[in-house]
Amino acid sequence: MNKVPLTFSFEEDKLEAMEVFLKKEGSSIQKKMEETLKKLYEEVVPEPVREFVDAKAGGKPKRPAPSPKPKPTPKAKSEPGKEAAPHELS
Repeated sequence: MNKVPLTFSFEEDKLEAMEVFLKKEGSSIQKKMEETLKKLYEEVVPEPVREFVDAKAGGKPKRPAPSPKPKPTPKAKSEPGKEAAPHELS
């Protein structure tokens, strides 16, 4: 799937502070933003649409395909004119 660059503004001092602390955690603003955008996408876009987008991009669907429903077994037919005798209670 093609990725597109995102550009937005943020306060410089706050950005620098985040970079310092994320680096200590072994992370980065880039990683955190990608995680956050993925989570937002999954919350906002309905699952069937996400599956369509994945399939369109050549990815595998995340959930397995539904298994086919078993066919109902045919009921035994009684012969015409013969009905089962009602059960008697003692």
